[in-house]
Amino acid sequence: MPSLTLYHNPRCSKSRGALELLEARGLAATVVRYLETPPDAATLQALLGKLGITARELLRTGEDEYKALNLAAPGLSEQALIEAMVAHPKLIERPILVNGDKAVIGRPPEKILEILP
Repeated sequence: MPSLTLYHNPRCSKSRGALELLEARGLAATVVRYLETPPDAATLQALLGKLGITARELLRTGEDEYKALNLAAPGLSEQALIEAMVAHPKLIERPILVNGDKAVIGRPPEKILEILP
């Protein structure tokens, strides 16, 4: 069975809910506190591929940094958006569960069940 990795923010109720769902099923995941240990650009690119979404779709648009960095500008490239998330990991939507070559954003937390064994 592929290993599970949860990109987690313990201050987020959705993220805590996803972790509780894993624990309730007796599943152990490598927990990455991405605000403390931000993913690099290559990791984010790989996550986007597993999620099947664009960088723009992974952005938390309600964050102050989103507005301050003018990330709503339509001309920004994928790479520019990824670099913004690397520099400001608070912009990354959460939680993200990775299971092998698949990943899902746990919003609501029950979405993670879609890729569990």
